[in-house]
Amino acid sequence: MKKTVLLFALIVLLAPAAAAQTTKNIPARHPVLSQEAIIANIESTIEQVRADWKIPGMGVSIYKDGNIILSKGYGVKDLDTRAPVDAHTLFQIGSVSKSFTAAVLAQLVDEGLLSWEDRVKQHLPDFEMYDPWVSENLQVKDLTSHRTGLRDDIGTYLGNLGYDRDDIYHMLKLMPPAYTFRGDYQYNNITFIPAARIIEKLTGKSWEDNVRERIFKPLGMDESTLNGEGFGPALENGTAALPYTFERKGRAMNIWPMYGDEQALWWLTVIGPAGSVCSTPTDLIKWAIFHLNNGKVGENQLISEKQMNFLHRGVTITSQTADKTNLYGHCWFIEQTRKCRMYFHTGTTWGMTTICCFIPEMDFAMTIQVNSEAPSEARHAILRRAIDLFLGYEDYDYNAEYLKDWYETADRRATDEEKAAAERVAKPAPAWSRIQGHYTPQHEVLGDIDILIEGGRLCIKMHNKKAWLRELKHVNGNVFNFRADGAGFDVTFHFDNPDEWGSLSKGLSITVGSGEDFANWERKL
Repeated sequence: MKKTVLLFALIVLLAPAAAAQTTKNIPARHPVLSQEAIIANIESTIEQVRADWKIPGMGVSIYKDGNIILSKGYGVKDLDTRAPVDAHTLFQIGSVSKSFTAAVLAQLVDEGLLSWEDRVKQHLPDFEMYDPWVSENLQVKDLTSHRTGLRDDIGTYLGNLGYDRDDIYHMLKLMPPAYTFRGDYQYNNITFIPAARIIEKLTGKSWEDNVRERIFKPLGMDESTLNGEGFGPALENGTAALPYTFERKGRAMNIWPMYGDEQALWWLTVIGPAGSVCSTPTDLIKWAIFHLNNGKVGENQLISEKQMNFLHRGVTITSQTADKTNLYGHCWFIEQTRKCRMYFHTGTTWGMTTICCFIPEMDFAMTIQVNSEAPSEARHAILRRAIDLFLGYEDYDYNAEYLKDWYETADRRATDEEKAAAERVAKPAPAWSRIQGHYTPQHEVLGDIDILIEGGRLCIKMHNKKAWLRELKHVNGNVFNFRADGAGFDVTFHFDNPDEWGSLSKGLSITVGSGEDFANWERKL
């Protein structure tokens, strides 16, 4: 009997501690504010974020409990003209475009024209990756889930060099894998080029026409467009926001407007199936609502629930902490926290950033579009605060936290750069006569290169679709740099003896993207 009493007492004493452990780190909820109070808070946050991150303009839309409760613009399209952003201002939405390509593929699966398990080579016999086994066995579903073995973002900047989609499709075989096929998640854009080719092969129509007919038209996305040829005219007639670059300069934020070639509209077209949809706050929220409604537009089930569930199902864990798990499905991130399960995708192009989000359990969707390459933290600060407010959680200032982290990181990087600059040894350039000439590539698809002097300037001319002639500027030693279509590229000239510029030049390589040489060209003697 005493043992029983003691055991009961022990249970009673431990119960509060156990309960405390169970509820530890679970956010406390409060009565939800009125919709008017929440919107006022969100709009105040938007303006604070704009000021803190030097963002010229933003478009924001919110859907909640069956209604669009906010859709408007903040700030300006152009800091010079001061033309205001409104709900009908056109923005590039970057990688949110991937979900459009995946949705068209899902429709083709519904129509029996395709299976996610089909091998890509069944539909594209000329499809080749670096590894022949991967070429034979890569499936359609691998193209939209970033598990192909390709290094993170490899090939993304090839369009800036003047290559087109066909060129890049045939360059896939030149790119060595960075990891085992399906063994990792590394985000990549160019796998959406073969995905688009499959769509075109099965329908007999371009990727662009499929998106217009299968998505824009039934969803009533009448203000949306595609590619550089869609965005360029909108810039000219004033219906689009002007893109602004965002860079850290030392320990400070720095922005400036992008004009002409710096807008990278050729690249936007080339990267099309992965990033070229352009939309307005009025239109983009329709896309989020469509996914929130699991493929339904009104009474029309445009994509079956089965296929929508496939698109929204996590494939790979991309990050995990004690409080949050992030997965990637087929062109949607799925974030699970103690608060809710959120589906979202971000997008970044030259001078534009976006986030598109929906949360079924809240009957909530939100889109944020920005005419600046400001970091994703700026958008997340607004989105996360809005979610907290609608769920009744503490009104936390994410923006202050993210901003503090940004400046601390900027300070560390600036310190490292100052140290590196102090230790850098300046080396003279080789004589121009030693590097002039005609260079042939490792692979025919890359095209020839000429290094020539024109108008007293050392220039590079690439013989591809754009045949761009660009000035080469000396960086250090045997390294030069040029800009094309909004991007900068290093050109390294390789000598038999790098310490003696008089030695015979072997060739050159161009650094593309993440600092690795993509290909080499040999000088034709």
